[in-house]
Amino acid sequence: MIAEATDILPIYKVERNCILSRQGDITLAYELELPEIFTLSQRDYDAYHQAWIKAIKVLQNHTVLHKQDWYIQTAYKASFEKTENKFLARSSEQFFNERPYLDHKCYLFITKKPKDRKTSTSAYSNILRRSLVPAQTIDERLFRNFTGSAGQFESILKDSGFVDLKRMGNDELAGTSVTAGIIERYCFLLTKGEQPMIRDINLQNGLEIGDKHCEMYTLADPENLPAMCGSRINYEKYSTDRSKFSVGFASPLGQLLNCNHIYNQYVIIEDGQRTIKELESKKLRLQSLSLYSRENAIAKDAVNDFLNEAISQQRTPLKAHFNVLAWSEDTVKSREIKNLVGSAMAQMDCVAKQETDGMAQIWYAGMPGAGADFPINDTWDTFAEQATCFFNLETSYRDSISPFGIRLGDRLSGRPVHVDISDEPMRRGWITNRSKFICGPSGSGKSFLTNHLMRSYYEQGVELQLKIGDFFMLPFFLFPIAFLRSVWVSYNPEQNVFFWCYKILQCIQRSPI
Repeated sequence: MIAEATDILPIYKVERNCILSRQGDITLAYELELPEIFTLSQRDYDAYHQAWIKAIKVLQNHTVLHKQDWYIQTAYKASFEKTENKFLARSSEQFFNERPYLDHKCYLFITKKPKDRKTSTSAYSNILRRSLVPAQTIDERLFRNFTGSAGQFESILKDSGFVDLKRMGNDELAGTSVTAGIIERYCFLLTKGEQPMIRDINLQNGLEIGDKHCEMYTLADPENLPAMCGSRINYEKYSTDRSKFSVGFASPLGQLLNCNHIYNQYVIIEDGQRTIKELESKKLRLQSLSLYSRENAIAKDAVNDFLNEAISQQRTPLKAHFNVLAWSEDTVKSREIKNLVGSAMAQMDCVAKQETDGMAQIWYAGMPGAGADFPINDTWDTFAEQATCFFNLETSYRDSISPFGIRLGDRLSGRPVHVDISDEPMRRGWITNRSKFICGPSGSGKSFLTNHLMRSYYEQGVELQLKIGDFFMLPFFLFPIAFLRSVWVSYNPEQNVFFWCYKILQCIQRSPI
C-alpha cells in the first residue's frame, strides 16, 4: 500500500516557533549543548542528575519530554586555505583529512497533550485519526501556562551550569527551500546541513528509508532493565584498581556507540494521583490471583514496593521508554549493529530487545512533535530519579571559540580539536593563573607536547620563551628564521637563572639573539 506522507504525518503546521499536531498537541523544541565527555567528576554527575530531576518536576501533567541524541559518522574536512604558507600546519591538515569521527547533536522536545486525549497503543495508533481542535490549542491562557512551565524547566537546567539550551525557530523545525528542518531530517535521516532529499519509507520488511537499512532496539520491559542504576558508571579503559574513571550511565548508548544511530529518551508525565489509584487497583487484582500463580505474588510485591516508595519519599510516578534507532547503507555492516548495540546495553547491565512488530509505531512517535502518540504499552512505570539515569549527559569534544590555542586530538577518534588552555579557562573561572605543569613517564610525549606548544604559541605572537634544559632548543635549529626575535634563557646547576626584562627588550630591539 502506497500513501502520501502528507496524509499520515501527525504534524499540522509549525508556527510561533512551535510544532502543532493534528490532535492539538503543542511542542516546544530546543537544541542542547551538553558537557564534553570525560570532563565530569563523580560529584558533577550527581549534581547534573539532580538538575534534571528538579527540571522535570516543574513540568505540568499530560506532558511528554522527548530527548533525542543524533550520532552521525562524519569525516573531518581539512581547511587548506588557512595554511598556504605554513609547512607544519598544512602537513597536519593533510594528515587528519577525511579522518572519521562521530558527530553529535542533541535536541529536546516538550509536548503538551490535551487533557482528554485518547492514549495511543501499538494496536491503536493515531496516525489516521482526526479530531476536533482541543481547547488548549486555541486558549491563549493555557498556552502561556505551558510556555511558563517550559521556561522554568529551561532556567533550572541553565542554572546548573552543565547544559545550555537554545530555542529552535520555525526554519530550524520546518526547514527552508535550501535546508532541511529537524522534522524532515528525521523522516529521511538527513544530516545537518545536507541538501533536502525525499526518500521512500518502506515499513513492510522492518524499516528502510531510501538506501538506509534501519534497526531498532528498545528498553521497554522492566525485566530487561538493570537491578541498579545511577548517574554514572566506571569506564574500565581508563580505570585502575586504585582509581575509578567516571562516565555517564547511558554513555555506552551515546558517544561510545560507534555507528550511525539516534538515541531516543521519553519521559511521559501523567496525572500522578490517578496513576497511584490505578496501581492500587492492580495490586488488589494481583493479590486475589496470587494463590493461583507465584508470578502474580511476585508482581504484587513489586507493585506494593513501588507504591510504598511513591508515598514514603513523595515521588511522582511517570512512564519512561528508551530506544536506539541505528542504520547503515551497507547490508553487511547492518548485521554488525546488533552486536554493537547488544554489547553497549550489556555494559549497562541491560538486555537489548530488537523491535520488529511495533517498530513502525515507535519510529512514528519519534518524529519531533509526535511524542504524544507514543504507544503506552511500550513504556514502564518509574520515577524521575530512575528515568533520568538513562539520559545521555555528554557530547563530543568541541572546538574552542577562542582564536588563541593549540591543536589537540579527540580522545576517542583522534579528530583534531582547537583548544585554548590559557585564556578561556581563565575567563570561565576554572583557573586563576596560566601556569602549566606537564607530568608523565618516560616516552609519554612531554617533549613532543612542549615543542608543539612552543610552535603554536609562536605563530600566535609569543616572543619570549623561558626553559629548563637544552632539549627544547630544537625549534631554534629547525626554524631559525622564525625564531630570530626570540630570546633564549637557560641555566645550569652552578648558576641560578635570572634575567633583566629591560635588557632583553633592548637585545630584541638592537639585534636578534
